[in-house]
Amino acid sequence: MMAGASMAHASTSFVERQNLMMRMHMRRFTRLTNDFSKKLENHAIALRFAYYNFVRIHQTLRMTPAMAGGVADRLWEMADLVAIVEAADKPAARGPYKKRVKAA
Repeated sequence: MMAGASMAHASTSFVERQNLMMRMHMRRFTRLTNDFSKKLENHAIALRFAYYNFVRIHQTLRMTPAMAGGVADRLWEMADLVAIVEAADKPAARGPYKKRVKAA
């Protein structure tokens, strides 16, 4: 939905088109279950959504859906997605070790 547009004029056609594209391109969505998957390979789905919404310029919009929806102010590159994945993959830094003193 464009920024400033009222909900009376909201259209779900972009979301429905994205859902259709995802189901057609990924066999995982054709299953009849809503099971959560812990397989690392299935987390590629999130990357596909991010690519579709932030990197790929859509022919009818002439911009990304994220830009059209006011979520992003610029066109992302694949390097931006890679940086996010790498940042999320790093373990959290541990604080300094503090020796505990037992109370008497």
